[in-house]
Amino acid sequence: MDEPIPVTRDVDHGIAKLMPDVDRARAWLLTVDGAPQSYVDLDEPTYLEFEYTRRLGHVLDTLAEPGRPLDVLHLGGGALTLPRYVTATRPGSRQEVVEADRGLLDLVTEHLPLPDGAGVTVHGADARAWLETAPDDSADVIVADVFGGSRVPAHLTSVTYAREADRVLRADGVYLANLADAAPFTFLRAQLATFGAAFEELALIAEPAVLRGRRFGNAVLVAAHHPVDTAALTRLVASDAFPARLEHGPALREFIGDARPVRDEDAVPSPVPPDGAFGIG
Repeated sequence: MDEPIPVTRDVDHGIAKLMPDVDRARAWLLTVDGAPQSYVDLDEPTYLEFEYTRRLGHVLDTLAEPGRPLDVLHLGGGALTLPRYVTATRPGSRQEVVEADRGLLDLVTEHLPLPDGAGVTVHGADARAWLETAPDDSADVIVADVFGGSRVPAHLTSVTYAREADRVLRADGVYLANLADAAPFTFLRAQLATFGAAFEELALIAEPAVLRGRRFGNAVLVAAHHPVDTAALTRLVASDAFPARLEHGPALREFIGDARPVRDEDAVPSPVPPDGAFGIG
C-alpha cells in the first residue's frame, strides 16, 4: 500500500498542510500557516489527540444519555474532528458545520472525506453571519472553535453574538467554545462575563497551569440555562493524560471579578499566542 504523503495547498486564509501521522495509519494533522488546527484519525474517529478537543468531547458525552442523537451546530470546521466524533458516538445526529475558509473545506472534504451517511452538512460561510440566519430553537449544542489564524475573531466575542447563540439553542441547549488566553486573562474573563449576560450557568475547563497564570493555553467555555453535570465532567477532565480542572459557581465568579460584557463596538480578537504555545496534546 502506498504511504500517505503530505498535502500543501493555498486556501482562502493561508497555507494549509495535511501531514500524515507516522504512528497511526490513516491519521492526519492539519495546520494553517504553521499553527495546528485539527487532528483526525479516519479509522478511529473517537480518538481525540488535542487536549482541548478531548475536553469538548467530554462535555458532549455528558450532555445526554450515551448514544442519543443530537442536533449540533459547529462554528469552525477545521478537519471536521468533532463532527466525526459525534457521528461515531451519537449515530443519527444531525450536524451543521460552518467554516469561512471554503478552500480549506474543499481540501478537507477531498482528502479526508466524511463517511457515507454521516448526517453532516458543511457550509462555506462566516460563523456569525450564518448564525444570525439560523432558525430559533434549532440546535441542542453549539460548538464554537473559530480561529482566524491563531486568534478568535472579534465579532464572535460580543453579547450580541452570545444572544444570537442563545436564540438558536433550544431551552436545554449548551454552548461550548474553545478560547485561548494567559494571565491576567483580560480576554477570557471578559468572555465569561459576556456569556454570563446571556446564559444563567457557566463553567470553564482548563489545565491548572493555565488557570494559575503560568502559561498561555486553551480553555473550554460551557454556557447553558441549566446546570451541567459538573461532577461527571470534573472526573473526566481530571483523568486525562494532561489533567484539567473545571471551575464553576463561586470560584468562577471570583475569577471573572469585575470584568464587563463585551459590546460589538469594543470587541477585540483573542490575544496573539506566544511562539510554540500550540502543539499537539
